[in-house]
Amino acid sequence: MPLLDRPTLSRSTPRPSSPRPALATLPCMLLLAFGAVPPAWAQDAKPADAAAPTAGVLQPVTVTAERRTENIKDVPSAITTLSGETLDVLNSGGQDVRMLSGRVPSLNIESSFGRAFPRFYIRGFGNTDFDLNASQPVSLILDEVVQENPILKGFPMFDLERIEVLRGPQGTLFGRNTPAGAVKFESAKPTRKAEGYGSFSYGRYGTINVESAVNLPLNADWAARASVQVQNRDDWVTNTYAPGPTRTLEGYDDIAGRLQLLYQPSTAFSALANIHVRNLEGSARLFRANIIKPGTNELVDGFEPSKISTDGINQQELSQVGGSLRLRWSFGDMALSSITGQERVQAFSRGDIDGGFGAAFLPASGPGFIPFAAESGDGMPDHLQFTQEFRLESTGKGPLKWLGGLYYFNEKLAIDSYNYDSLGGNVQNGFATQSQKNKAYAVFGSINYDVTQALKLRGGLRYTKDKKDFIADRITPPPFSPTFTGRLATETDASNTSGDLSGTYAVNKNINAYARIATGFRAPAIQGRLLFGDTLSVAQSEKVTSVEAGIKSDLMDGRARLSFGLFNYTIKDQQLTAVGGGANFNRLVNAEKTIGRGVELDFQAFVTDNLLVSLGGSYNKTEIKDPNLRVDGCGSGCTLLDPVTAPANPAIGKFAPTVSINGNSLPQAPKVVVNMTARYGIPTASGGEWFVFTDWAYRSKVNFFLYESTEYTGKALLEGGLRVGYNWNNGKYEMAAFGRNITNQVRVVGGIDFNNLTGFINDPRTFGVQFKAAF
Repeated sequence: MPLLDRPTLSRSTPRPSSPRPALATLPCMLLLAFGAVPPAWAQDAKPADAAAPTAGVLQPVTVTAERRTENIKDVPSAITTLSGETLDVLNSGGQDVRMLSGRVPSLNIESSFGRAFPRFYIRGFGNTDFDLNASQPVSLILDEVVQENPILKGFPMFDLERIEVLRGPQGTLFGRNTPAGAVKFESAKPTRKAEGYGSFSYGRYGTINVESAVNLPLNADWAARASVQVQNRDDWVTNTYAPGPTRTLEGYDDIAGRLQLLYQPSTAFSALANIHVRNLEGSARLFRANIIKPGTNELVDGFEPSKISTDGINQQELSQVGGSLRLRWSFGDMALSSITGQERVQAFSRGDIDGGFGAAFLPASGPGFIPFAAESGDGMPDHLQFTQEFRLESTGKGPLKWLGGLYYFNEKLAIDSYNYDSLGGNVQNGFATQSQKNKAYAVFGSINYDVTQALKLRGGLRYTKDKKDFIADRITPPPFSPTFTGRLATETDASNTSGDLSGTYAVNKNINAYARIATGFRAPAIQGRLLFGDTLSVAQSEKVTSVEAGIKSDLMDGRARLSFGLFNYTIKDQQLTAVGGGANFNRLVNAEKTIGRGVELDFQAFVTDNLLVSLGGSYNKTEIKDPNLRVDGCGSGCTLLDPVTAPANPAIGKFAPTVSINGNSLPQAPKVVVNMTARYGIPTASGGEWFVFTDWAYRSKVNFFLYESTEYTGKALLEGGLRVGYNWNNGKYEMAAFGRNITNQVRVVGGIDFNNLTGFINDPRTFGVQFKAAF
């Protein structure tokens, strides 16, 4: 039986354009944030059972990267965590999950959908596929439940205990589709202490960010925790094309909530239920025609981020509801865990793909050259993901520890694709559908053995079986495309055994050296964007072997912490997506071989008792090695840098040249990522504290597509934040002013290449004030 009733949205007709509703729920959220906590709770702002920290000493960091709670120094793999004040600072400006991009070594996140459908890249390894059934090599795990579909990965971040970024293959314990790594979100759990907090910020463009959580012990056995986040931004971009149906853009209303219920009658049993919801309404990604200066990767002269000229409709809607049940039994020296999860999401996104108005064959068009109009929409009217995992593990003392488990995954989804005639009243003139069923089964196990007090070894294996069934129907062909109508279908069936072997050696009590070899697997993927094509494409299984080694150390009597690592990976039959070209569609291909190598650094230190700094960085070099792999270049007149193997020939419907991509780096794979934070506090005699917090993230240039071109090479991006404030009453209350992207750096961060030099940009500079209270 389903855990949750699914929401209903009609699939029979395209969604109408409609203004976003006012935030009628905002007063309720404010009430929850600042008035719903009984006065008797306002006694202690610290988390339950938290020990008072020692001034100028870093607190131990615990993670569950290998399904056990461990000190991060003892885990033989590359991990970075984010928590506490750092997450609060990043979240203050109302950004979505993309705010994590560049905030840890080797991590990049981008999206051509806006606040929905983020695409993750670790060590340069990701996937640019924009179809709604896309497969990604970076897994996102929310409270131990995988969020497989990219739409699910955009769930807002609030009331989190921590985020763990696991770099390198994670196939043994986290399964298929993790060959690049995994990002784990751990929500704050219910406790037996009455407490809560509320946060309210207001900033530029009417940006509102409200976050609140209330923890309530119900009796000796039961506890509940409710948390909510409300994010809003007014439209700040004006459409200067007067007939355009969407007059203002780039605003959003994004509301999410989570309710958890914990039952723990004894140390031998616990049950944790979780229900979470999200509703998003606002602008889809804003595509801007001809904003790139030909022959360069610079913005055109006079570019104004707050203006656009477009004749299309822009809208985005998303509704998500999910839940999980985590059960744990302890008996003797063993523990059994059951994790059941279900997710449902419905989404629709519509945008003007040519980024402008009119067309070259009409009396008026622009900005710049618009060869033809292109407006499309994609919806997911039906989606269901169900997962079940059983895990049995040892809990006793001794040199040997083990873990074994079974896993089941079942996903069903439907996709609607629309084409619209923006020149003739924005009517639908093309329609296609897709449906996909995906089932996977796995059995896995791992062993930890302490050879000596200093040398500890780990190893594990996982066997996976994955099957997909895919059907695509082209119901109405759009203009200027193949006239095929009808159904195409295919299926895939694959299995794989992956594993890892690692070791940690304690050089002394402060320094651990580690080494790890791991393999990973991404199941076959299918694409059939029949709205603009008449073929299906299938990418076969992708396999990776990764080797890494490094050190993790505590320095300066606990005042500093350093992690440093080297890695090298080889991908066989990497799944790549040839995006765009002469038409707005995806084609899946396999590259014979791809290699990646690099170094990573994490460093934190109390320079003084009141000055805490952190520095992270990575260097990644990726290279496609396949002399026979060719893809279409841009159809927009960009400056190609790859060898042309077949020229464009519009007479036969070939609107883009074919190029060889052998030797290219992977798309959206910056060679250099650097991040830093610094916090300086000035205590006052009354027990308060003035503070300054700054954070910066840099990534070097990136290719937007598999091919290389001058215009579609994204320039290096540096974004910084600043927060100045005062907290009092032992940190229970805080008032601060903040700024995000404080240098107001504007960059093209992605492109549409089949029509003109269309691009989209990063978030603008924002600033505001924030008040927080803990109870």
